[in-house]
Formats: sequence, C-alpha cells, structure tokens
Amino acid sequence: MTEATNIHATAIVVGRTGLLFSGPSGWGKSMLAFSCMTEARRLGLFTALVADDQVLLSKEAGSVIAACPPSIAGLIELRGTGIVRQDHVPQATMHYAVLPGSASGENRIPPEGEIVSLAAGFSLPALRLLTNVPSPLAILMAKAPDIGD
Repeated sequence: MTEATNIHATAIVVGRTGLLFSGPSGWGKSMLAFSCMTEARRLGLFTALVADDQVLLSKEAGSVIAACPPSIAGLIELRGTGIVRQDHVPQATMHYAVLPGSASGENRIPPEGEIVSLAAGFSLPALRLLTNVPSPLAILMAKAPDIGD
C-alpha cells in the first residue's frame, strides 16, 4: 500500500461501490453523500460513511483506497445542522469521483468517459451531479448502474 495522501472530500460506500465526493468548499459534498446514504438505506442497500472532510487516499493493487483519520471516524458535518454520527467503515475501495455538475452553458453535458485526477497518482472515473437534486443516488445509479452491487 502507498503512503496516504490527505484530500478534502467525502467518501461513502453503497453496496460494494465506493463514491468519493470531491469539489470546492461549500459545494455540498457532505450533504449529497448523506442524501445518497439515506436513499441507499431506503432501498435496502448496505451503505456506510468512510470519511468526511478529510479522506486519506492510498493505492493497493492498483485500486484507490479511501480511509478516515481515527479522530473523525463515523462523523459527518451537515452544514447548518451540525455534526452527526453515521455507520462507518475504516476504509474502502473507491470506484467513482462525484463532482459538481453544470446546469447551463457549454459544460451542461459532461464528456463521456471523464477521468478526474484527485491528487498526484490518484484518478477515478467522474460522475457529475448538481447539488439540489431530489434523489442524488437515483441519478448516480442511472449513470453508473453498477452502483449498489
């Protein structure tokens, strides 16, 4: 396993699929991840928080692994609400990076097969998502049907 790189993101697992929410501060990473976990539970899917705010990335056998600093394990900050405890796992393989989408302009439809570099040596396929959608997990699952497997 490579040495960990700390990035500002939120990582969750839905089924066996790792989703890493990455974007600028204030975009709503934590709230979108929380909404996806809530939707997953309603669908009867396993879901857990890996890390919120600080995600430790490493590589193992070519896979991107997300882990949580022990001091914040199981905690997620929901802006305007406070910090809440969630079921969590200490680490998980990440499969997709969830990034901010654009509702207008030339970037309204993101490129197919988009890959994003999260930090030096860490890249994942990208899924774009707007912040205020009513069912974020449903949208992600429409774009990547393997989510939740």
